[in-house]
Amino acid sequence: MSEFVLSLQGIEKTYNKGKPNEIRVLRGAELQLKAGEIVALVAPSGAGKSTLLHIAGLLDTPDAGTVQIAGHDMTGRSDRRRTLARREDVGFVYQFHHLLPEFSALENVMLPQLANGVTRGAAKERALALLGRVGVAERADHRPADMSGGEQQRVAFCRALANSPRVMLADEPTGNLDPATADQVFNNLMVLARETGLSAVIATHNLELAGRMDRQVKMDEGVLVPA
Repeated sequence: MSEFVLSLQGIEKTYNKGKPNEIRVLRGAELQLKAGEIVALVAPSGAGKSTLLHIAGLLDTPDAGTVQIAGHDMTGRSDRRRTLARREDVGFVYQFHHLLPEFSALENVMLPQLANGVTRGAAKERALALLGRVGVAERADHRPADMSGGEQQRVAFCRALANSPRVMLADEPTGNLDPATADQVFNNLMVLARETGLSAVIATHNLELAGRMDRQVKMDEGVLVPA
């Protein structure tokens, strides 16, 4: 078994390939993530960080290179196998929470578990425990529209962790929040990650938040280098 929870090797990605407006976004990007490690991905908009996260999370495929999750090479795997790996091993958090508006906070955190075959009772128990860890248990029965931005994003964290993934990928998770709320939400995320031993790659423009993670990498002309 690999010592890395996530390993990206030689990742290449080009859009509009062969056309005059061809854009080579990733040029052999590499990243290895150890168990329990939290890495900041620092890059300006348009540098390719979202593309990298989508490839790491098996939402997109690279033109070349390999993606390994928990030592398993996902290159060329079937859509079914990739979907299963996403469901069990990867949690996603985006800049906008993407909670389902017709469901309560509790239901939003229960749904991924129910889709994974967990009983309703067990899913509810875990969802309430996660919501309690980030201080929004009292909002469990509220729908997203009735919660603040910070509360919504904390629920999104809980949803991402609902199925106990090995790695979380977060794309500017505090980007839509004011500085004070961003700091509070980030602290909640770090506590959850440390308590559960979660590994994470967190893309952020916030250098102060990046400095509080285990290490920092940045995108430089399609490759990753220490920040």
